[in-house]
Amino acid sequence: MNLHAKLLHRAAENRPIRIGLIGAGKFGSMYLAQIPRTPGVQLVGIADLSPDGARANLARVGWNPERLMASSLDEAVKKGTTHVGDDWQSLVRHPAVDVVVECTGSPLHAVDHILEAFANRKHVVNVTVEADAFCGPLLATRAQTAGVVYSLAFGDQPALICDLVDWARTCGFPVVAAGRGHKWLPHFSESTPETVWGYYGLTPEQAERGGLNPKMFNSFLDGSKPSIESTAVSNATGLGVPSNGLLYPPASVEDIPYVTRPISEGGVLERKGMVEVISSLETDGRKIPYDIRMGVWVTVEAETDYIKNCFEEYNAHTDPSGRYFTLYKRWHLIGLEVGVSVASVALRNEPTGVATGWNADVVATAKRDLKPGDMLDGEGGYTVWGKLLPAATSKRMGGVPLGLAHGVKVLRPVAKGQSLTWDDVAMDTHTHAYKIRREMEATSVLG
Repeated sequence: MNLHAKLLHRAAENRPIRIGLIGAGKFGSMYLAQIPRTPGVQLVGIADLSPDGARANLARVGWNPERLMASSLDEAVKKGTTHVGDDWQSLVRHPAVDVVVECTGSPLHAVDHILEAFANRKHVVNVTVEADAFCGPLLATRAQTAGVVYSLAFGDQPALICDLVDWARTCGFPVVAAGRGHKWLPHFSESTPETVWGYYGLTPEQAERGGLNPKMFNSFLDGSKPSIESTAVSNATGLGVPSNGLLYPPASVEDIPYVTRPISEGGVLERKGMVEVISSLETDGRKIPYDIRMGVWVTVEAETDYIKNCFEEYNAHTDPSGRYFTLYKRWHLIGLEVGVSVASVALRNEPTGVATGWNADVVATAKRDLKPGDMLDGEGGYTVWGKLLPAATSKRMGGVPLGLAHGVKVLRPVAKGQSLTWDDVAMDTHTHAYKIRREMEATSVLG
């Protein structure tokens, strides 16, 4: 409730939170747009593979070019300006940096950046939720050992869902279900970058004009990103996941408390206390009015007649029993909200969502029949999509996490719809990402 007051205090003391940003693409640019408007923070440096591209994005969001003239990180700290370069190691190792915001969207590289930040005792706000999905529990443990805070990024849906779950539990409500919205039909799981714009309702020409990345957008459409984000929420909150993937029940905002009940009570849940994603489309493709496509929600239960009566007295919209109530945010503002996480980790030493156990996983699943010699192209591509599974199921089958299913060769036939195992692929075993994943499998206690 008082983060802004604390930021004003840091500004008055001329003692800003000093930030290092890795990756200045779309998400990073949205955060950059807010930094000049936020008291008590200084962006010391940006590390990006294309410094010129980063500068162009800074100009696009309205930064004064004079603020970007620092020739070094030291000069930026001294003058209160920002250095733009491509050396991420120097950025995370600089003693003045308090918080590293990992915003590359590349899970393999993100793991390297995050581990190096921990080694240099930097807090981390991780926007690259794909990395959290396949090794977040161990990253959280490494952060704790280093004495720093590791956090999901506010503005992205997982942290917002965690916030709603925390609200519910702090109020004393048991959480029946929590999740996000999505535009979903079952055949979307087969979508490729060539088909994505038709499903979205855009022409390829419109997408090109807008500079839209088809692979990135396809990762949302084909179910990979909802599975990734649901995994992060499950691992952070302890909520369970469906035994064979997300169900995507269609529902309007008003209908969420109806469908997010146990099957025994007329809903879709296997049991109480689970993550799920609500579809904004009916099963026949019709759009649902007043949908939750861009939002987040939590369903809670009134455990006593008195609480149930309170719901009724204050006109809370519930299911027919009057016991299940859904609180929601219909929109999320993505990178425009990241400052909440930066302030929280730096001023309170509190994450806005962090893995507390290994409950869920996202397993690479074939979009088409794969044959030996095929190369997997990862999230949003032509070969695989990400399926949400319980971590115990993934570990038992030896499932390949989606975050590692990029640039690896298929060794034996895999049928369409079949999830891949370690034996199906020739994996590079030398990356930090692979090593930390296998370490997590060997050491984590399954939720």
